[in-house]
Amino acid sequence: MKAIKKRMKFSPPLVIAGSFASLIFLGTLLLKTPFATTHAISWTDALFVATSATTVTGLSVFDPGTTLTTFGEILLLILIQFGGIGLMTFAVAVLMLFGKKVGFQNRIYLQESFNQQSVGGMIKLVKLIFIFVFSIEAVATLLLALHWMPRFGLGHGLYLALFHVVSAFNNAGFSLFPDNLMQFAHDPIVNLVLSGLFILGGLGFTVVMDLHYKKSFREWSLHTKIMIVSTIVVNVISILTVFLLEYANPATLGAMSLPEKLMASYFQGVTPRTAGFNTINYGDMHNSTLLFTMLLMFIGAGSASTASGIKLTTFIIVLLTTIAFLKGRTEPEVFGRSIKIETVIRSLAITTISLLLVIFFIFLLTVSEKLSFLPLAFEVVSAFGTVGLSMGVTNQISDLGEVFLSIVMFVGRIGPLTLFFLLMKVKKVNYRYPYEQVHTG
Repeated sequence: MKAIKKRMKFSPPLVIAGSFASLIFLGTLLLKTPFATTHAISWTDALFVATSATTVTGLSVFDPGTTLTTFGEILLLILIQFGGIGLMTFAVAVLMLFGKKVGFQNRIYLQESFNQQSVGGMIKLVKLIFIFVFSIEAVATLLLALHWMPRFGLGHGLYLALFHVVSAFNNAGFSLFPDNLMQFAHDPIVNLVLSGLFILGGLGFTVVMDLHYKKSFREWSLHTKIMIVSTIVVNVISILTVFLLEYANPATLGAMSLPEKLMASYFQGVTPRTAGFNTINYGDMHNSTLLFTMLLMFIGAGSASTASGIKLTTFIIVLLTTIAFLKGRTEPEVFGRSIKIETVIRSLAITTISLLLVIFFIFLLTVSEKLSFLPLAFEVVSAFGTVGLSMGVTNQISDLGEVFLSIVMFVGRIGPLTLFFLLMKVKKVNYRYPYEQVHTG
């Protein structure tokens, strides 16, 4: 296996990064054409929005609904769909569609893309992903279209439904409405359909497949158990936190009735780790709520999903490792299983690299921009988690700041470890030095 991998022309991290970079490059060129926008946009604006769509972030320096033509909106939709599922997945699907054999090298790329332990079953996984994705999107589009058609008309209602369903399932957060989804803050159909989509998309394809084939909790893999339980716990904590912190804020929840407050708290509680849609203005929130939201955006959702961040399982493993240390144990344990030290080290490395990356780019933005610290920090964390939430300052960022944020979105989508493996030459060694005590804490 190692000999085969050495003969591969391109490493999996390079192919993954290259596929996203190619999509961004093509998207940038097409967004600059006169067919894509109602008025000319700069190259940096085109790059920023193409990067945001391909990395399924949702940050935008202009209103997509008024700046983009129908061609531009469809282009945005395609970038979101390709970026969410992955270009390599689409490439393999095309090979399968035309009856071509999928080689071992392509299976290696898929293994890396979906963070799997082996190449076995990758083709079956791709088939199931496509069936699952397009079935869910079709059903959700129908539900939302039936709800919106009386208001927006048959054709436009269907079109709006399709765009927002694809954007939600792929955790993009792009909306064709100028206020995102704020006009639907009290609409249960819109809130439940779209939130259901981005929660499902944020679980990860392997988790969804596990749930489909294994009906009982006991049969689930450890990864699936951690994802499901932690998703429920984190979402409940998030909803309650938003509700309590913003309850009396007259600019957000204060003027709403109790049912409306609960619905708005629910939506704002579940959206930061994944999607980036909003039904209330984040610029009006308390600093405490914004800080909590930044934590959620940094954590992100599931591995092998359409979301980014350090990933929920990474956060849980770091948390379990800390608990294990405080209890005097050498390994973290959960659900009757121990977690390998390699997984612990990987989780700590991801968290450390990600934190340093976020701090570094916050520093760069504070140098290049004249805006307040909190909105800039919020913007960077949102870009890293490919969330798309903003305090309303995205269109005030300079060209240099847009380039910085584009880099953050790109790294956030491909993953900090992928970037590290691209920049560093990794070589395994078969020796170790003697241990010696180092004082910490």
